[in-house]
Amino acid sequence: MRYPAPSSPCIPCAGCDLGSDRREFLRKVAGIVAGVAGALEISPVRAAALSVGFASGRSARAEEVTYPIPGQDGVTIDKDREVILARYQQSVYAFSLSCPHQKTPLRWQEEDHRFRCLKHKSRFQPDGIFVDGRATRGMDRYGISRKGDNVVADLGKLYKEDENREGWLSAVVRL
Repeated sequence: MRYPAPSSPCIPCAGCDLGSDRREFLRKVAGIVAGVAGALEISPVRAAALSVGFASGRSARAEEVTYPIPGQDGVTIDKDREVILARYQQSVYAFSLSCPHQKTPLRWQEEDHRFRCLKHKSRFQPDGIFVDGRATRGMDRYGISRKGDNVVADLGKLYKEDENREGWLSAVVRL
């Protein structure tokens, strides 16, 4: 029997979920969100007014992604790169989309202006500071810098609050 070369894509086997497509997962999540919005009777007009957006940044180098500076406080999600860009109190942050507890995708909760992990109920402030729940640290921040009217997130520099607090605290662009 021949096995695929190590550099070839994963071929899922029976009971293995490693071959799952991320885009399919995100489509399912979007469907669930739409269903929840419908169940909560949130009209499309109201849903469109929420301060959450989706974007795709431009890459100059493989690890650097450029985003326009958000015009107001709110959250923008780059699903393709799994980055959350947040503007909060005259500062911009770039976060990993995953909860630091068990890597479950985080969600923005517009009603209380917090990030929340739906799996274990951890909550985080818009600047990534841990509020409560099962997580033990703030949201993981990417290195970020300002370049004109843009911010550049360095996806090669991920700062964890408990491992590199100085780097984590400095991973912010003040406006």
